[in-house]
Amino acid sequence: MTAVQTDLSVTTDPAEVGVDADRLLRLDRRLVRWVDEGQLPGFLVTVARHGSLVHVGRYGYRDVEAGRPVTDDTRWRIFSMTKPVTSVAAMSLYEEGAFELTDPISRWLPEFAETRVYSGGPAAKPVTVPQLEPIRVWHLLTHTAGLTYGFHHSHPVDALYRLRGHEWGTPAGADSVEVTRQFAAMPLLFQPGSEWNYGVSTDVLGRLVEVLAGQPLDEVFAERVFGPLGMTATSFGLRPEDDPDTLAQLYGPGVVPMPAFAAAALQKPAFLSGGGGLVSTAGDYLRFVEMLRRGGAVSDDPDDGRVLGSRTVAHMVRNHLPGNVDLETYGRPLFAETPLRGVGFGLGFSMVLDPPRYGVVASAGDYSWGGAASTAFYVDPVEDLTVTFYTQLLPSSTLPIRGHLRQLVNQALV
Repeated sequence: MTAVQTDLSVTTDPAEVGVDADRLLRLDRRLVRWVDEGQLPGFLVTVARHGSLVHVGRYGYRDVEAGRPVTDDTRWRIFSMTKPVTSVAAMSLYEEGAFELTDPISRWLPEFAETRVYSGGPAAKPVTVPQLEPIRVWHLLTHTAGLTYGFHHSHPVDALYRLRGHEWGTPAGADSVEVTRQFAAMPLLFQPGSEWNYGVSTDVLGRLVEVLAGQPLDEVFAERVFGPLGMTATSFGLRPEDDPDTLAQLYGPGVVPMPAFAAAALQKPAFLSGGGGLVSTAGDYLRFVEMLRRGGAVSDDPDDGRVLGSRTVAHMVRNHLPGNVDLETYGRPLFAETPLRGVGFGLGFSMVLDPPRYGVVASAGDYSWGGAASTAFYVDPVEDLTVTFYTQLLPSSTLPIRGHLRQLVNQALV
């Protein structure tokens, strides 16, 4: 196969790869309706099969107030879609023998050697016990380390994060060294490896990558991911040479602008968040997603560079939860954009284990992730399909976008 089409202005006839173009327009009609109803500012969606880009849907505005429409060069805050990039960078180091997945992270981040585990009490005065199991690298990759997010609002430790300035951001001016030290100073929700909880694990993984590589995270990404894939428009915040008008505005429910929160992406931040700090374009991120679909390289041309070996990618997108259970069984009942039933978690990705239990038309092994501003992607290895979606609506639970993407793309496959 040749390299995937990532010029969004050029598409292949869907019929050539088994997609019904007329049926696929149902996807755009559903998304357009949300825009016209005032529930989405605008969107861009891509569908590719067998490496051929067959559909790009664009509608609405990247900046409603300024009247700027969604365009192919629109830059989106991808928030947690940064996490797969960090996981890929980490596994590129793994392929060089820099660590084993079972290594305790305190070998390189000694601040986590004595991190306590919550056992009771309020956030103001938590009762803690020692770790019985050290946090290992695979705990960070699988979100089983016991770390959390302040925005969950479901546990006293979440409240402790908020009290220390960790909710939708981190304390002003704190870099990755300081932020990681602060995470290590707060108790874990549970003993490492005993449960699943979505949290700052990938931010800690980003710091671990920096220590292992001896470089800041942006340089690691440039060398190990963006350079080999030709991703020229993805960065931690806008760069000095970037046009700020290309950055989409950020909105809350009802398409209410969030200018104070949005401003953080206008420049490179002090903390390079491996869990949520990147901005990107649809064409750029499509190269990353297609690299995953193809097993670690964006084309067969050796000059394009290979990011990971195919066996490594295959290992990452398997379910790593003990006993092959799903997130509903192993995780905590908290906020999620899509069902936790029938879904497993690997090394940086969720994947559909049981489509009927999941409750959405999907293939077993379909893997994905998304971002807080309602961006999302998935790769279906059975149908040899990738789908990406971009908007800027916070939080991502506002609309059921991710389920609709699967049902409306899959119904168009012939």
